[in-house]
Amino acid sequence: MSIINKEVVSLVFYKPEYKERLSNYSLSVEQQRYTALPVDALQICESEPDRHPIVILYGHQPAGFFVLHGWEGVKDFSDNNDALLLRAYSINAEYQGKGIASQSIKLLSPYVREHFPDVNEIILAVNHANIVAQTVYKKGGFVDKGITAMGRKGEMFIYHLDI
Repeated sequence: MSIINKEVVSLVFYKPEYKERLSNYSLSVEQQRYTALPVDALQICESEPDRHPIVILYGHQPAGFFVLHGWEGVKDFSDNNDALLLRAYSINAEYQGKGIASQSIKLLSPYVREHFPDVNEIILAVNHANIVAQTVYKKGGFVDKGITAMGRKGEMFIYHLDI
């Protein structure tokens, strides 16, 4: 009988101690078409204070990354001043296939409620061709209300998650 080591998935604000691990982050060429690498997203976060970098931990290891962007990110997709935009979401290639993405998306609502108490919605834009991401987001509770936008890589669906 084998015992499976079940690591805990958690969300934490980015800290400099995660930088080295996030610098050695890999995504497939296909995934890089749709999202930014953490090091690139972090550079933008340094100059834009309404971007909040979040690390997805698997146990104690940084396994994923995303940014919660305030009004400057939201305004292109929604009129809701109390929303955050989820962007640059990814799971490091070596951690994919372990259910980390699904677990992290389910943790979003309680995390946002705790750290951003005035926020009542999270929105995201997902490329129409990125079926894997669409599936993860929908399983995590995001809803497609039929709103679309054009992005650099084509049509994007705008998904909503009420907090």
